[in-house]
Amino acid sequence: MTAIDWPVKRREMFSHYLDSRRWNGFAFRDGDIVIATYAKSGTTWMQQIISQLVFGGAEGLAVHRLSPWVDLRVLPPEAFAALDTQTHRRFMKTHLPIDALVFSPRARYIFIGRDGRDVAWSLHNHHANGNEDYFRLYNGGLPEGYPPLEPAPEDPRQFYRQWLARDGLPFWPFWSHLRSWWEVRHLPNVLLLHYNDLKADLAGVIGRIAGFLHIPLDGDMLARVTAHSGFDYMKAHAEEVTPRGGSTWKGGARTFINKGTNGRWRDMLTAGEIEAYEQRAIAELGPDCARWLADGGDVP
Repeated sequence: MTAIDWPVKRREMFSHYLDSRRWNGFAFRDGDIVIATYAKSGTTWMQQIISQLVFGGAEGLAVHRLSPWVDLRVLPPEAFAALDTQTHRRFMKTHLPIDALVFSPRARYIFIGRDGRDVAWSLHNHHANGNEDYFRLYNGGLPEGYPPLEPAPEDPRQFYRQWLARDGLPFWPFWSHLRSWWEVRHLPNVLLLHYNDLKADLAGVIGRIAGFLHIPLDGDMLARVTAHSGFDYMKAHAEEVTPRGGSTWKGGARTFINKGTNGRWRDMLTAGEIEAYEQRAIAELGPDCARWLADGGDVP
């Protein structure tokens, strides 16, 4: 057998949102589940799916409390304390690239990809609807001189153009994030999934996830998990799954669980902009990863 070359953390990341040092010294347990994404790529959706698998299709789960964003800069200490006392199989989320993450062979990692244009349109809804508490939260406690987080422009096209030109700002770099997870796709404890495939065959993907996590799944449980992981169910129970119960967005949790749709950019970007994005994706990611990020399907 060949020894596995496990990823090693090589740098720290810090922003309004992120503090990669949160993982330093984290005490992993066998079977821990880490949900990894770039923002607005299906993170909350996957947290709901995993909660359903872990708790046997139960209702009334406060997913946003059960599954913290560990590298969130403003994560309160009590969230870490709650993780330490959890006796069920733990599931957490990260928005870090591999080289800024403490990676453990004891955990299992699920990464969800989504076309960058869909990410940007969803990010715009997220950021443009942040209320005063949202900006107070992420601008609070920053180092002296650190530039404050600014509101988003009203036009999603302008937001997209700025986000693409500045490689992810005001969030964090996009292309290197994708590359880092693509490079470890063949590790035995890493599963890459795509947002498109969740939309096209939710039950089928849930079956794959259960197999990857070694969670028994009969027909009745699959039906419950699938029903409780659909968009309509999550929209109706938005306060249970949305971070902080939706308190930092105008309109609350139902604003955070927005549309769940793709392709809103198609009628808003020019043909030249669409072509430029596709060529940029190939240059940044290579043809195989760029195709997968755009369309989903099997990971080569």
